[in-house]
Amino acid sequence: MGLTCTALAVDAGNSKTDVALVAVDGNVLATARGGGFRPPVVGAGRAVDVLAPLVASVLARAGAPAGPVGHLSAFLANADLPVEEARLNAEIAGRGWARTVTVRNDTFALLRAGLPDDGEPVGVAVVCGAGINCAGLGRDGATARFPALGRISGDWGGGSCLADEALWCAARAEDGRGAATELARALPAHFGLTTMRELIEALHLHDIPGHRRHELPPVLFAVAASGDRIARALVTRQAEEIALLAGVALERLGLLGEPTPVILGGGVLASRHPLLHDQLTQLLADRAPKAVPHVVTAPPVLGAALDTLDRAGAEAGAYGRVRGFGGGGGALRELGAEPPPLGSVPPASS
Repeated sequence: MGLTCTALAVDAGNSKTDVALVAVDGNVLATARGGGFRPPVVGAGRAVDVLAPLVASVLARAGAPAGPVGHLSAFLANADLPVEEARLNAEIAGRGWARTVTVRNDTFALLRAGLPDDGEPVGVAVVCGAGINCAGLGRDGATARFPALGRISGDWGGGSCLADEALWCAARAEDGRGAATELARALPAHFGLTTMRELIEALHLHDIPGHRRHELPPVLFAVAASGDRIARALVTRQAEEIALLAGVALERLGLLGEPTPVILGGGVLASRHPLLHDQLTQLLADRAPKAVPHVVTAPPVLGAALDTLDRAGAEAGAYGRVRGFGGGGGALRELGAEPPPLGSVPPASS
């Protein structure tokens, strides 16, 4: 099979990057995984450097000669603004890996993975993992999206935010500035400590590495499940923010009046914690009664692979093959087998 009949599918997140070589018939020829993709920290050029050995690896594993494939679909974290997408598109195109290149924010990969493979792509996706973001596609190519740059762009939620909020509430509960909460005991106990003061000091002095804050959202959800008022309020606010994002996107796209998929993904949502999931389902029903929520747990690179088939005008059978790899234990599913991402929570039974 010639290189013009293959495409590169890329999903690049803050902590890891996945690349797959996909044939136009839907067969996944090779996959590779590398480090995080962080252009705001290292610059666009060095961030794209992360892709180079992965592209070389999948071509080599597939026995393909070095040279441009037909297309490259890249769904990238930190490509939050159109100008950032354009810069990264130019940087990737300049590497000569593909004859044509498209770059989009990685939320669109979740959306594509959750939408059907026939008909006009219409729907909204909300990802809640380390952070939170939302994107939607409407009729005739209409798009709804948010800057998703943190507090400066009005965002609230995701694992990092939930960890910080839990720490804030627990610290104030212990020193008397805030309401009492079981978080003040549970958060330090998770690290084998007795008080919030000990935990604050350990985090400040890096005796506990900062990246271990990703372990705190599961503690928050467990405390919330026990009935703690403060913890439950944080979970409720997370549900409200997710429903708000989805509702606003649906309204912008003029889709409130028709049945529309709302695709939910990321570690926080994929865990289906009962309190969050049930509240979110009810809030969505109140705000957007015709919305059809659907949780997607497939690895995001599946969305990138499906996008390459869309652009190649692939036949219907190709989509079933690539989805089989994504959901049936094949190469794309293996890319999804990893430690829970920042902000993920265990199932209620664990």
